[in-house]
Amino acid sequence: MKQRTLARAVSLTGSALHTGEAVTLTLKPAPADHGIVFKRIDLNGAPELRPRVDQVTDLVRATTIQSGHAKIHTVEHVLSALHGCGVDNVLIEMNASEPPIMDGSARPFVNMILEGEPVEQDKEREYFTLEAPVSVTRGDSSIIALPCDEFKISCTSADNRGIHTQHLSLTIDPEVYMTQIAAARTFTIYEDIEELLKLGKIKGGSLDCAVVIKGDKIISKEPLRFKDEFVRHKMLDIIGDVLLLGLPLRAHIIATRPGHAINAELTKILFDRLQERKKGPKKKATPAAKTPQPGETSLDIKRVLEMLPHRYPFLMIDRVLEFIGDTELVAIKNVTINEPYFQGHYPGEPVMPGVLQIEAMAQASGILLLRNAVTEGKTALFMSADKVKFRRAVRPGDQLVINAKLTKSRGNKIGVAEATCTVGGNVVSSAELMFGFVDIDAAS
Repeated sequence: MKQRTLARAVSLTGSALHTGEAVTLTLKPAPADHGIVFKRIDLNGAPELRPRVDQVTDLVRATTIQSGHAKIHTVEHVLSALHGCGVDNVLIEMNASEPPIMDGSARPFVNMILEGEPVEQDKEREYFTLEAPVSVTRGDSSIIALPCDEFKISCTSADNRGIHTQHLSLTIDPEVYMTQIAAARTFTIYEDIEELLKLGKIKGGSLDCAVVIKGDKIISKEPLRFKDEFVRHKMLDIIGDVLLLGLPLRAHIIATRPGHAINAELTKILFDRLQERKKGPKKKATPAAKTPQPGETSLDIKRVLEMLPHRYPFLMIDRVLEFIGDTELVAIKNVTINEPYFQGHYPGEPVMPGVLQIEAMAQASGILLLRNAVTEGKTALFMSADKVKFRRAVRPGDQLVINAKLTKSRGNKIGVAEATCTVGGNVVSSAELMFGFVDIDAAS
């Protein structure tokens, strides 16, 4: 796919959400490989900022970047619109420190982009394609990025009382973004407004640019644009925040109660992986992987370690209890209070993160796939998860019993498995998982 810019410059004027300043924002065409660059034309020397996660300085209810004395607040909606619409190269000129909030969504910026007429350029677009899972847990929020050949988001949004819990899963492309995501407005809890004002935030806030939740009531100038508008706006923010990676992303992001802080943590990990990839592969001794042998009926921890590249704290299989024929296995993960994630998930109420249950199912399925494919010198790489369901909480002292069944296999290229986790005979989670086989050197 080719890189894209705009055919002509377009401008928008409005008030900023947090600073309350009047601001004019202009999107200008830029050459191939220019990338997205902000320019503060109100400051001496008109400094330019290239939005990247290593420039993030503030994540309280917005994403702020800074380079030297130049700062840009609340970049996420503009970046979301550019990322969602597939625009790679543009110069964003501003005469203040924050883009206009407009109606609290990304739709005004999408309309700008359409008015500017996106056009293809001569260079091919470069993506960051995730090759191994990444997960982050922060308090009652969690986010995981899984390998995927497209950009997909599965998101759950909820408040502390669980009144407005919403879930949505979408594969993001320009059409989906413009019709299903861009119009979703920012929102806040009524009780949080006073504290935000004390922090010097939302000086330009009003019901013209946000939806307010007060108990089970929705306060807004117009009705909700979607019945699940809140989770759609959370997805809008993720799309903007992950563009701080510097490249459009190919991955499946699964997020529970996300926010700018945890979005930035995930993006920082992805950014570090991108930098490592640019440096080139490190020279490492090739591990001697041993695939399950046809005669083996179970695997102890030593044999599990020989087949899986995972190590503490990310090894989620303690033993394979049995292989059932050539297409099924039963494995266990003993969940103890010593697990490192229980320090923050959650203090006083420890619960195993759902994303790590998915990881346990993926590791069990990976062993099963290695048993059923011509995989000498290869390992199974987790690509995507579908039909994911979480039914009950998993707590310290539980023994997670993982049942995995191979449903599809294409030689040594692709494999699909169905998996469930049970505790005490009750299903706690399930998923359909897809894998690709890669050389062990490429996965290490």
